[in-house]
Amino acid sequence: MKNSKVGIICLLIVCLLSACYYPKPDYADDWDLTEHRKDSLDFEAMHHYTANFNFMVTGDSLVLLEELPVHRAGLMHFGTDSVCVMSDDRLVVADIAFVPEDSVDSVWVKVARDQQTMGWTRESDLLESAIPDDSISHFIHVFSNAHLMYFIGVLFLVLLLYLVRRMRRKRFHIVHFDDIGSFYPTLLCLTLSGAATLYASMQKFVPDTWVEFYFHPTLNPFGLPFILGLFVASVWLIVILAVASVEDVCRQLPLSEAVLYLFALLGVCAGCYLFFSVTTLYYIGYPCWLLYVVWAIRRYWRYARCPYVCGSCGAALHQKGRCPYCDAWND
Repeated sequence: MKNSKVGIICLLIVCLLSACYYPKPDYADDWDLTEHRKDSLDFEAMHHYTANFNFMVTGDSLVLLEELPVHRAGLMHFGTDSVCVMSDDRLVVADIAFVPEDSVDSVWVKVARDQQTMGWTRESDLLESAIPDDSISHFIHVFSNAHLMYFIGVLFLVLLLYLVRRMRRKRFHIVHFDDIGSFYPTLLCLTLSGAATLYASMQKFVPDTWVEFYFHPTLNPFGLPFILGLFVASVWLIVILAVASVEDVCRQLPLSEAVLYLFALLGVCAGCYLFFSVTTLYYIGYPCWLLYVVWAIRRYWRYARCPYVCGSCGAALHQKGRCPYCDAWND
């Protein structure tokens, strides 16, 4: 009995790990597959793109050689003719070639902007100066490059607002500490911290899965590897919870108080993302996330949950007794 339980647990672990990867192409049943097509599929599985894939230039410029470099007398001959494509230009992959003699990068890619502007460049130079021509890929690229500065700016703004309110000795509503009677903000923080943990886990254990998603993004969580589908579903849930939180906060608080609360909520979300995306890389993010879930739910249940409604004005109440809004007594 004990051995069977161990076997079931091991099988579940293997299934979860295998569900983190994209399936590799299987050519066993493709008896009519040509060698060129097979090489193309192998290249696409390893490099995540192939011929006719679209890129967009994000660097200042990208130099393209009109001729593919050749190996001559022990030296690499690069030729002299070249063209230059600029930022925001759209490129399509026209051909791929291997130059084993190139010590920098043996993979060379021919890209074209139009019929008159095309040429060869190293794959490393292409990926450094261009990104997949997709709106989701573009968002991932911008967010990955600037998210740290954005979040630090948000945290600084929230800290400044908190200090100003404390100096004026006014109440400062904030999730987890002086929360309102809505579970949406708490659930938003928990979902975002869980998404940050999933994102860092993919970067740590299955980075190739994230790169494949970067080259071929989708907002549909179905049909993706388990961990990636769970991450995309959590992103959708974050959007829904953010809308619900804004609506509930604006309904329960005056406009000025609602704006301050939402800024504070944004700061807490930014702090959660930074903390869990970093600590998960060192494995301590997992127990920290579990402790955070328990602590946040207990804080809401004890101090913010409003199971009662005032019989006079209809305001939500944390406990029975005198209503702080209309001064009516509720038994």
